[in-house]
Formats: sequence, C-alpha cells, structure tokens
Amino acid sequence: MKTKVMSVFAAATLLITAISCKGENKNETDAAAAEAVKEAPMEAATYTVDTASSTIEWVGSKPTGEHTGTIAVSDGMIKVNADKIEGGTFTVDMKTITVTDLEGDDKASLEGHLKGEGEGKEDHFFNVAQYPTANFEITGISEKEGKTMIDGNLTIKGVKKNISFPATTSMEGDMMSLTSEEFTIDRTEWNVNYASKSVFENLGDKFVNDDIKLKVMIKAKKA
Repeated sequence: MKTKVMSVFAAATLLITAISCKGENKNETDAAAAEAVKEAPMEAATYTVDTASSTIEWVGSKPTGEHTGTIAVSDGMIKVNADKIEGGTFTVDMKTITVTDLEGDDKASLEGHLKGEGEGKEDHFFNVAQYPTANFEITGISEKEGKTMIDGNLTIKGVKKNISFPATTSMEGDMMSLTSEEFTIDRTEWNVNYASKSVFENLGDKFVNDDIKLKVMIKAKKA
C-alpha cells in the first residue's frame, strides 16, 4: 500500500512539475497570417539601426537543460513620430548565430548544427546557406493589458508569420531604444522542425522543445 501511495504521489508531482514548466514561458506568441506593413506618416523621422549595439538573445531547451545565445541585427530602420514608433523593419544575420553557454568544440558543434553545417544537417534548424537572413517588419502598435505591443511579420526560412510581443521604447537625444520583454515563438511555425515531438513520433526524451525564447534589443540613431 505504501509503495502504491508513493507511486501516485510521484506521478502527481511529475504532472505538477510539467504544468509549472509549461507556465514558465512568458508572452507566448500566436503566429498568424502575415499582415500589411504599417505605413508611417510623412512627418515621421527615420532612425537607422545601430548594428553594433543591437542584438537578439535566444534560449532553446530540451529535457536535459537549455542553451543560450545571440544573433546580430545587420541593418534596419525605425520610423518615429512624436516619440512614438510608427513603423520600421530590421534584418537579422542568421550566419551570426552564437552559443553563449558553451566553449570550445561543444560550442562550435552546436553553432554549426544550428546553422545547418554538415552533410545531412542542412535543414535541421536554420539552414543559413539557403536562408542567410531573417526579417521583422512592423505592422502595427497595440495595447494589451497595459503593455505596448509591437505587431509585425517575422520571416524565418522564407516563412512569414505575424506575431506580437511587449516592448518598451525610450528616446534620448538623437537615439532611440526598443527593448522587448522575453517572449516565445513556436519554431515549427517557421518549419524549424528538428527533434520536435509535435512533428516526429517516438522521440522519447530525445526531443528539443518547440518554444524558443527571444529578447529583442534595438538601438537606432536619427538619420
């Protein structure tokens, strides 16, 4: 009887843990059909993205842990009118995918796998040889639960989907900053399917979670 009670307790604990872990993903996005790009008014000023201080941080996870990294923003512009964002776009250089929690051969191996280097691994993740850039274009600004939401089309591997994420903006002299809260996207919406339980069967614990956590940090200077 004691063994049976302990088994039930263990099962309940595992269920609670699984539910808790699922709830840890903040600001989960719903990928929707691409939308028309927001047209900025004529009087809006153009701010050119400072690529040296703009980046995207990412977190990917699996049952045995997680990996962290960054990707560089290679160019872009933001349209601002009366200190409010009215439009814009930026390009992400997928060839700069960097892993920050590993060193040496392990770091190089994972970076290569993510980029699609190695025979038979080209399309496991991002296949940067075929799709060297990703892109985000603003389609609107909205409010949700007291937060400013940046709505836009995210293009990865040639697939364009509309998402929304919370962000704060600030102005200081001729510089503007856009910093998102951490948010998550479901990578399979952009055909990044490697080791996904929602795509492949019988993976056991050899899977990679579909959710990728992102944080966008953009700085731009008035042109």
